[in-house]
Amino acid sequence: MGDPSTTLAAITTVAGSSTSTSIDSNHPYHLHPSDSPGMTLINTHFDGKGYQGWKRSVFIALSAKNKLGFISGSAAAPSSDSPDLQVWSRCNDMVTSWLLNSLSKEIADSVIYSKIARDLWISLEQRFGQSNGAKLFHLQQELSRLTQGNNNIAGYFTQLKRLWDELDSLNSNIKCGCVCVCEGKQKLEKSLQYERLIKFLMGLNDTYSHARGNILMINPLPNINLAYSLILQDEHQRESYMNPLIPSDSSAFMAGTGGFMTGNRNQYRGGKQVQRTNDANQKSGNQFPKSA
Repeated sequence: MGDPSTTLAAITTVAGSSTSTSIDSNHPYHLHPSDSPGMTLINTHFDGKGYQGWKRSVFIALSAKNKLGFISGSAAAPSSDSPDLQVWSRCNDMVTSWLLNSLSKEIADSVIYSKIARDLWISLEQRFGQSNGAKLFHLQQELSRLTQGNNNIAGYFTQLKRLWDELDSLNSNIKCGCVCVCEGKQKLEKSLQYERLIKFLMGLNDTYSHARGNILMINPLPNINLAYSLILQDEHQRESYMNPLIPSDSSAFMAGTGGFMTGNRNQYRGGKQVQRTNDANQKSGNQFPKSA
């Protein structure tokens, strides 16, 4: 991304009395013809819940538009006498509109008078982005109660991953950024991965106790992605046992069985017919006088 504090890298063409300016497409002040104030930046609207996930989606969308600097502060407003002020104002208003469109009506009404996108973003951060004890408690409580239950392996793991990612985003500002020479950070990271692996295995249903035991016997313990893959394979294997494939010669078997059953029915009917004939003859014979 170019430096917005410098004069625009623009190409000016003078034709008679008309002047047109073309902004480099890599510059943060560049707007694509498809960009409009009514455009929806992300698919979900923020209603006060799940701020970290919404924030992450907005970051990705604005980064793709090369407009992340308007909320991070790197694309600050130029001076009032700068020739770039007008085009900066256009981009700032565009980003502000995108942010308002991604908020619920109640939250959007509370920040609609923000003149700068950066101020709007700071207001949301102060209200919803603070890593407080109540939010941490809620996330840890959800994690402690979460088990597989009626979910399949993919659904259960997805719920775990969402809670872990939200925890990581809350704790991102307390992580050490120093260069470690004693491998202490690597050991802490590995310890956290082992802790999450054990949580994943503990929440599995008892039907996966054998696969769980095999994973726990691996030394050193595998990472959670490998453990998830092994449990998923076990689930697929169980499904194949519960739903076996019909053999290719099943049609011939069914045809043979059908013929056998048809023959039995005919034989049964024939036997009944013979019995009825004998009974009729016996009754007919009883009508004649007995011999002297």
